[in-house]
Amino acid sequence: MDWTHYRFRSLWALSASPDTVYEVLERAEEYPRWWPQVREVVRLDDSSGNIRIRSVLPYDLRFTARETRRDRVAGVLEIAMTGDVEGWARWTITAHGDGALARYEQVVDVHKPLLRRLAVPGRPVFRANHRLMMRAGRRGLARYLEAV
Repeated sequence: MDWTHYRFRSLWALSASPDTVYEVLERAEEYPRWWPQVREVVRLDDSSGNIRIRSVLPYDLRFTARETRRDRVAGVLEIAMTGDVEGWARWTITAHGDGALARYEQVVDVHKPLLRRLAVPGRPVFRANHRLMMRAGRRGLARYLEAV
């Protein structure tokens, strides 16, 4: 097993329409407004940017995100990531009752030296850290959508 390889999945049931959720999620530079752990997004051009995230644990992850798919009809937003983590992440937004379901999938290899050194003993803690980040993101997005 490669202890520095991670697969994450999250499902966020939201009360806004799929179109509204898609419109908010496609504006990554605004994530820090509603997602506390997304500390900084600096747009480089129309399809890429530098991102800095930090959850509960005292370390930042920095990576460059490059858009690989933007399909409003299918409700898909996908990026490739390089830097402290390398891999991809995808949002898929679909109708769900009166609202939307935002499915987040991420597959990455960790390149940050500290996290690689702590890969085996730290893995459960790193996974919990990610869960806390995603929980805060869902809450923040739900509040943001209520105000839109």
